[in-house]
Amino acid sequence: MMASRKEDTGETRQWLLKQLENTGDTEQVHLIHEGKEIELIYFKSLCDPSIVSENLVNRFYEILDVQEYMEYIRACPSSKEAKGGEELLESLLKGQAAVITKESIYLFDVLLVEGSGVSPAATEAVIQGPTDSFTENIDTNMNLVRRRYQSAHLKSEYMTLGKTSRTRIAILYDDRRVDHSVLKELRDRLSLIDEEVIQSASEIERFTMKPSMRLFPTIMLSERPDRTVLNLSQGKIAVLMDTTGYVLLLPAIFNDFFTAMDDQIQLPPIGWFLKIIRYIGLFLTVMLPALYVAFTSYNPEILKMRITLLIAGSRATVPYPSFVEVLFMLLAMEFLMEASVRLPKSIGPTATTVGGLILGTAATEAGLVSNIMVILVAAVAITNFVIPLTMMSFSIRVMKYFFIALATLFGLVGIVLGIVATIMYLASLRSFGKPYFKMFAIDRSAKEGRNNG
Repeated sequence: MMASRKEDTGETRQWLLKQLENTGDTEQVHLIHEGKEIELIYFKSLCDPSIVSENLVNRFYEILDVQEYMEYIRACPSSKEAKGGEELLESLLKGQAAVITKESIYLFDVLLVEGSGVSPAATEAVIQGPTDSFTENIDTNMNLVRRRYQSAHLKSEYMTLGKTSRTRIAILYDDRRVDHSVLKELRDRLSLIDEEVIQSASEIERFTMKPSMRLFPTIMLSERPDRTVLNLSQGKIAVLMDTTGYVLLLPAIFNDFFTAMDDQIQLPPIGWFLKIIRYIGLFLTVMLPALYVAFTSYNPEILKMRITLLIAGSRATVPYPSFVEVLFMLLAMEFLMEASVRLPKSIGPTATTVGGLILGTAATEAGLVSNIMVILVAAVAITNFVIPLTMMSFSIRVMKYFFIALATLFGLVGIVLGIVATIMYLASLRSFGKPYFKMFAIDRSAKEGRNNG
């Protein structure tokens, strides 16, 4: 009977270790003292090291007999005996530690609950849903992901980047759903980074993506654990980095940058409506300044007579061409937005709001810009803010100046050519070999992984 139990314990242990292969945050500790021997297995990203040290490791060296030690483990309210491999694995993923002897396996609750160091998301706020965000500690971030993604198929690999900084990064992926060719390419590109100091996730994005001179981001940068878990479940790869509160998600498609976590929470028609609003905002923030220049200077006949006369009357006192007026107001808005970021938070909002009001009112009264131009610039700024991810909103801010240049040179024809060229450019981009402009699609490998899982 005793031999059979030893065999069952050994088989369960071997099965568990096989399930935990390629999982970098698994801790396997052998404790040996005066002929006594036990083994501890747990996820260091989920477990509190002080509880493990105090209640499991120290007690082992204080209690002289293994049987007495196991009696102590069994007497603890948070412990129970593992009935099988599946229960053992599920308990480890919930923050328990396995205490393994030759005859038995017991589970001891050592869950680490991160709370004090986790702050609300600042750049990706949601109305309904989790508000926590990643921190600058990679172990805390692993804890936030593991608590939401309790699967043994979630693998983690650790690397070190930066010759001087020696910054730790962790590669997370679901081995059932991930595209292994993308995973291999990511490893290869990370191994080629030859920099002295790596301090932010954006630097990794810049060094790994090709071509380096890109206008649009092809890797998502997110501070939200729930977005990370959602993308992991879709077969994507997450790259966590120590010293930064952001995670890289890849491969990414264009539509990912216009998806907010609210879309997953709201009813489907509401989620679709919100996404349509964002794409309308994308069109307006890029096209409004260029269309103003085209209709004012080149193609006024396209508008109705009343609107044309209204614009002409508004610009009666403006002494320079429409594209100069547009550039003047847009650059003034860019200066205000940049100042709002750089100024101390106690005076930033007040200074930029007052500055914007004074600038707009004074410029209009002085006849330097038209009233319609002030309304248009405000609409451009507001519509740019509806883009959920900051990386894409920065790209869109730059993109509108290309369309202004085309409208200045060629009018409405230039805008049409710019739209065609932009679509062709987006269609030519790749994110780790995946088509960037593959709209509203999930990778086939991820779908097959979900069906098999």
